[in-house]
Amino acid sequence: MHTKIFKHSFIVIGLLCSLLQSPSIFAQSVWENPNHEVYNYLNRLSAKGLVDFRDIIRPISREVITNHLLELEVKANELSLIEKKELAFYLQEYRPIQAKDNDKIHLVKKDPNKRIRGLYINTKDFQLNADPIGSLTQISHGGNSITQMSNGLQFWGKIKNLGFQLYYRDYTETGIGVRQYRTETPITDIIELTGTAKPNRQNFSELRANINYSFKKGSISFGKDKFLWGYGENGQIVLSDKSPTYPNIRLDFQPFSWLQFNYTHAWLNSNIIDSAATYRTGTTGVGDFRDQYIPKYMATHTITFKPTKGLDIALGESIVYSDKTDVGFFIPINLFKIYDNNRSNYNIRAGSNGQYFLQASSRNYIKNTHLYTSLFIDEISLGNMFNSAKSRNQLGYTLGGSVTDLFLPYLTMGAEYTRVNPFVYNNLIPAQTFTQFNSSLGDWMGNNFDRALLFAKFTPIPRLKTYLRYQHIRKGGPGTVAQQYTAVPQPPFLFDFQKKRSDIFFQASYEFLNNFYLSGSYELVKQELATGVKNNITTIQFGLSYGLR
Repeated sequence: MHTKIFKHSFIVIGLLCSLLQSPSIFAQSVWENPNHEVYNYLNRLSAKGLVDFRDIIRPISREVITNHLLELEVKANELSLIEKKELAFYLQEYRPIQAKDNDKIHLVKKDPNKRIRGLYINTKDFQLNADPIGSLTQISHGGNSITQMSNGLQFWGKIKNLGFQLYYRDYTETGIGVRQYRTETPITDIIELTGTAKPNRQNFSELRANINYSFKKGSISFGKDKFLWGYGENGQIVLSDKSPTYPNIRLDFQPFSWLQFNYTHAWLNSNIIDSAATYRTGTTGVGDFRDQYIPKYMATHTITFKPTKGLDIALGESIVYSDKTDVGFFIPINLFKIYDNNRSNYNIRAGSNGQYFLQASSRNYIKNTHLYTSLFIDEISLGNMFNSAKSRNQLGYTLGGSVTDLFLPYLTMGAEYTRVNPFVYNNLIPAQTFTQFNSSLGDWMGNNFDRALLFAKFTPIPRLKTYLRYQHIRKGGPGTVAQQYTAVPQPPFLFDFQKKRSDIFFQASYEFLNNFYLSGSYELVKQELATGVKNNITTIQFGLSYGLR
């Protein structure tokens, strides 16, 4: 049954491709890593009103980034000297290269944009770019020394209307405390390679791969990646960078310049063994049982309006469901929550975990300023919203803003506040929590917390990025399923208080060549537990990296 539905989904995708195909050749979609500094560059210039950068959902295609950079090239007289030099640097990576008729392979040479590549081929109907990946980082965490090494390969290319890409990186970390320094941080969680685990050593890998088909008004993508949704200086409450990647189908459609639509269907890992599906293999002593995990899925869709330049309003919905695929969640314009209520006969034990979310963003309405707010609704009772005895306001929100070129050219300063109420992201069905491999799909702090922060970003010379942040966090307990669904009134915000912490973080990074970085950071976390115990944790990192994580 599962296989048939899976095949049906690809039949639907194939039909969409056929219907949307055009005899013209359109720009192929190749997704750019959201950690690339070009996002911050365009975000900042968008806050100044020089480009109309729409990045509520990331990653964004290299083609969109290219178009914005070329637009800025035309407006070069409005850029500062540092901005012009950085624009020229980014265009080495993104400027389109005129296709040639020969199929010569170039190894470790500069392409026509003077960008050094490990390998590149550029013909009329085929393009391939490949680079090795490697890094060496020394980490000091809580007095313990950790060494992180990585190596891998990334490539991307195009075949007429098709774009393709692969990113693979293998990591080895050694030292005392290798399994602790990611705890309660926005650093992406890992899936450790089993069988080689040692107390002071761990191995893991990161894999991203996509095949993308482009048509006149959008694209369809099938791959393994993850999505960031909404704005947040140190974490997003809707979809964040905390969880590992997952297989997905993605549809992007823009019928008008002021309207965009996005749909994704993802295959998640519940990390919960399905005992009913587990069976004996007959290979006694080696693999006595065939383990199977409870299937877990997520579908999301978002519609984004642009009433006027600089103002974006996005409305979205997601559903996390389990056990088997449901063709209803492959319908991009379906109303997931309503459909789920119907299919489950309004039986909460047969239903799924649905969410609604909103993002509003204003750029340059106030000169050089970006203002934004995010809202994530897991559950809410509108009739009792302001009734403290009966309310079920299981929601989270972020309010933030920044001003660029404040006091100094290329100095951006901002502030942000995030609050996530108790029980957000949770569900009475363990296989339907808002997680991937037990890692939060939303904010890295989970729920029942708030976070206030101040930050400053400064670029004193081209490609040298400095960042300073102060944040204060309060964290309550997770509570129980019984409290979430039956307690009247609901436990108050920050109930079962756990801790408060104050962090100071400084980072500096210099990009010598395209994707070749020297970086270092310092973080001091001062923490006070509810018991009164206080502790300080210092983390220092310094390293070289070729290729982005």
